[in-house]
Amino acid sequence: MVTENEYDAYFRQYIKLVNLEESIIKNLENSQTYFYDLLNGLSEEKYNYRYSQGKWTIQEVVQHIIDTERIFAYRTLSFARKDNTPLPGFDQDFFTKHSNANSRNFKDLLEEMTLLRKGTILLFKSLSEEDLLESGVMSSMKISVRALGYLFSGHQMHHLNVIKEKYLQ
Repeated sequence: MVTENEYDAYFRQYIKLVNLEESIIKNLENSQTYFYDLLNGLSEEKYNYRYSQGKWTIQEVVQHIIDTERIFAYRTLSFARKDNTPLPGFDQDFFTKHSNANSRNFKDLLEEMTLLRKGTILLFKSLSEEDLLESGVMSSMKISVRALGYLFSGHQMHHLNVIKEKYLQ
């Protein structure tokens, strides 16, 4: 089980959203199932809905989750392979602005996330217990590979909670 000394306090907001009694793989599967079930049945008029001026659309939120999954996967691979190079953060608003998310087919976004998550699950299945204990620095914060494993699901759950609370009322 991941411990709080494996990640910066900033990440606690995400990691607390997952079941730490379950494996990384189980959390990845469960959060992806919830993601798909929540978003697959949305009506088309919801895709580009913003709950407030300047906030992301649901399509932009989904694209952000996809972008972040890719970035977290690279970080996971780097740290598991014992690469000590500190990895930079990324400007989520800049990425979203340049993502073209609102011009994409929503079903394609859902499929992309499903396939991407399958790749993430396979990545974690390939890692040894020793690999999971490796750590590195991302966004100037230290984190273990194991904590990153839970962070994938926690980040996804955070945004799904926002969608439920702000977009689907």
